Amino acid sequence: METILAFLVLVGILIWFHELGHFLFAKLFGVKVEVFSVGFGPALFKKQWGETEYRLSAIPLGGFVKLYGEEDGISDPRAFSFKPNWQKILIAFAGSFFNFILAVLIFWLIGMLGREVPKYAFEKPVVGYVQENSPAQKMGLQRGDLILSVNSKRVDNWKDLEEKLLKEIFEQELKLEVLRDGKVLTLEGKMDLKNPRGFGAEPIIEPVVGTVLENSPAKQVGLQEGDRILSINGVEIKSWQEAVKLIRSAEKMDLKIERQGQIREITLIPMKDPRTGISMIGVAPKVETIKVKQDPFEAFKGSLERIAILTSLTLKALWGMITGSLSPTNLGGPIAIAQMAGQSAQQGLIPFLGLMAFISVQLAIFNLLPLPMLDGGLILLFLIESIRRKPLPLKFKEAWQRLGFALIVALSLFVILNDLLRLISGKKF
Repeated sequence: METILAFLVLVGILIWFHELGHFLFAKLFGVKVEVFSVGFGPALFKKQWGETEYRLSAIPLGGFVKLYGEEDGISDPRAFSFKPNWQKILIAFAGSFFNFILAVLIFWLIGMLGREVPKYAFEKPVVGYVQENSPAQKMGLQRGDLILSVNSKRVDNWKDLEEKLLKEIFEQELKLEVLRDGKVLTLEGKMDLKNPRGFGAEPIIEPVVGTVLENSPAKQVGLQEGDRILSINGVEIKSWQEAVKLIRSAEKMDLKIERQGQIREITLIPMKDPRTGISMIGVAPKVETIKVKQDPFEAFKGSLERIAILTSLTLKALWGMITGSLSPTNLGGPIAIAQMAGQSAQQGLIPFLGLMAFISVQLAIFNLLPLPMLDGGLILLFLIESIRRKPLPLKFKEAWQRLGFALIVALSLFVILNDLLRLISGKKF
């Protein structure tokens, strides 16, 4: 229920803001707005206010603003078709523009409110653990390496490293400079977009229990916050990552822990994730965090920078799908969004707002694609008409709309099928 509610709140706000852009720009240019609807299908609630009917409709996967005189041939100054093409283009563009504005405002607010960040994010990027079969391992990165640069760009801390890797994620080649045993080495490789765990190099995280989930195997045997895991089934544990690796494949676990200076031994049976079959005991590491807040100017600047990065990465991802270098199976649909919304809502307001801003950018860019039925498709038609200096034939516009409807239906079915297959296979969205 929490997941559904989080999904409805997230999608409702995004759609409302998008349609608000169309609405306000239509009003700005004197176009009569007949209907403002959040959602499609039968109206659950509607109210006439002035010349506009406001609706909340049953299918919360979109929305629309119905403008008076959208069809050609209406000689009325308040008709959409009567307006010059540059005004039509701005009205069509306004929805995506408002989604960008929403994302900027959210990231700005997050920056000023502050968010909890692991303390290690501001420490030097000394590798504490390298995941198996990760890009980091394939490049030859080793525990103890100090990462100095990524593609000749200096790296100061783990946060800086994460940002540099994010910007380089679609680059064909990745070059790291590392300090190992007093010598500077150059390691080469590439990012693997199919790897769900990312780059694969992590800081040292001490094997100390932070959170113990209710009704979990760990809770049932009495594991507590602050317990240090010394060994699992006789294997000495030096980091949290080593503990996780052993837990995932264990059928039974003999734990040796240290609690308040005393050594204790505990035996427990892990539970299995029903989707993946991976063993879990219901604990999370104890990671010291610090709250990072920015003044309004810094937060606004950071917000714009984040929007620029997200936009660039999204466009590169779309181009990768067009050229075939990135699989379309990476696309997520409503099920993926609902799951992410539920997970982020459980983590708190800041993660939920961050997800909303992220999806708002994706929605803005997607709607600007020059495809029929999308705002970008309308803009393309208006640009062509501006060049031709006369309207396009009615039959062409009707065929364009039918093509758009077919494309949207096909894309919707594809992403929903994608979501279902990932849900069944147990892959994370």
